[in-house]
Amino acid sequence: MFVDEIEVEVFGGAGGPGIVAWRREKYVPLGGPAGGDGGDGGSVVLEADESLGTLMDLRYQRHIRAESGETGGPKGMTGKAGEDRLVRVPVGTQVFDAQSGELIADLVDHGQRLVAAKGGDGGKGNIHYATSRNRAPRKSTVGFPGEQRRLRLELKLLAEVGIIGYPSVGKSTLISAVSNARPRIAAYPFTTLVPNLGMVAWRDEVSFAMADIPGLIEGAHEGHGLGHQFLRHVERCRLLLHLIEVPPPFNYAEDDGFDYTDREPLVDFGRICRELELFNPELAQREQIVVLNKVDLPFAAAEEARLRAHFEGLGLGFVAISAAARQGLEALLDVVGPRVLAHREAARAEREAARAQLGLLGISARELLGRVAQAQEGSPVGEPPRE
Repeated sequence: MFVDEIEVEVFGGAGGPGIVAWRREKYVPLGGPAGGDGGDGGSVVLEADESLGTLMDLRYQRHIRAESGETGGPKGMTGKAGEDRLVRVPVGTQVFDAQSGELIADLVDHGQRLVAAKGGDGGKGNIHYATSRNRAPRKSTVGFPGEQRRLRLELKLLAEVGIIGYPSVGKSTLISAVSNARPRIAAYPFTTLVPNLGMVAWRDEVSFAMADIPGLIEGAHEGHGLGHQFLRHVERCRLLLHLIEVPPPFNYAEDDGFDYTDREPLVDFGRICRELELFNPELAQREQIVVLNKVDLPFAAAEEARLRAHFEGLGLGFVAISAAARQGLEALLDVVGPRVLAHREAARAEREAARAQLGLLGISARELLGRVAQAQEGSPVGEPPRE
């Protein structure tokens, strides 16, 4: 089952208590305090794992707890620290605070980690409270509780190319023809109920991830069809393949539950673009390549010239294919491949520019994050956090 959104409550382990103890050895009268500190509590750590593709493993783990630290020991011995609780999530998981909605982290790299709930510090033993005026302190402190947070995890597929379009235009057929994905394909709308992700190899030069986004119809941003569940996966895609089709001149498939009489490719294209804009205005500015599918059918081939002239007049790329007949697929990849490389180069240039800007400021990325954390705690930049 594909699960791409879930809420969990995470609890850092509590610190163990310090103890009151005394040094008792032969020939050492009045040995003084020797109570050890409690162990620190373990933390709940989220780690991005590229071998996972869904949040299904967390569906029935609504409360995740790390181990607490153990009590301190005599002779100044510190208690055992609690084990961290490592929770693996798919690459592309975004972590939000469930109450405020604030984005905490975006785990986009394999092995990237986030301390979701920090464990509490262990308590102090009485060995810390000895002074020249109080040589036998009977004071110790309990451990601090660990952090407790309620998180919302959202998975956004890390695909560079997304396939969008009305139901039954051939999105699943296309991704199965050009990648290793094997989605369910049938001759009725909404066959695809979850996004499909596949790896595409282009001329042995580059490989990239392609996603089939299901269920986009008019009103998807309001929850019509399945679009409201999966539109967020489009936000990761740098390039969109917008599939259109020419409907048959008559409703020859009356039993498939889909009415073809009010369908027209230009109208379909406008409706889907409108849904993207209503969901996220930035998506309307994302680069698109219009792909006319099913040109092996005579009534579709007859409309190719008209549609090509229209979309190329709008400055959009246009490719005609037949995914089922494996026609025009190489030409499509020859258009998509260079665009993917161009987007990768642009992203690399942005990262280099960001690093250069940090270098001019004389700080590292890690130091910058530390300063941001201090500011969030209310401490002036450059000063240690307040106790």
